[in-house]
Amino acid sequence: MFRLDEGLKVYLHLEAIDFRVGLNGLAVLVEQVLGLDPFARAVYVFRNKRADRVKILGWERNGFWLLIKRLEQDRFIWPDVQAVPTLTVEQLHWLLDGMDLALARPHPQRMYTRLACGRIRPAKFLHARD
Repeated sequence: MFRLDEGLKVYLHLEAIDFRVGLNGLAVLVEQVLGLDPFARAVYVFRNKRADRVKILGWERNGFWLLIKRLEQDRFIWPDVQAVPTLTVEQLHWLLDGMDLALARPHPQRMYTRLACGRIRPAKFLHARD
């Protein structure tokens, strides 16, 4: 079964595509335009000109998956970058939920150590003598 697991790579096709393109046409776009392997452990995200529809292409073991989302009134906010953007699965969920990826930033991961006295201190402030 196809899953959007955390380790899955997500690539966005920057330009709008003709949404009449099917599985084979999308696989060709991945290979020839993005320069990527359509059979890799990744998903490839495409949008239409009005940015109200998204297609997600993925390969699993013995066949392609094609997921389609159509918004009734809103628009997807596509990143404005020059290179092929790589997203995390979490960022893909943000994009599908209508968030602007340029503004959405998760909190940084912090590493803490519990001391014997019960206080929690950030690991970056620990010294060898503490």
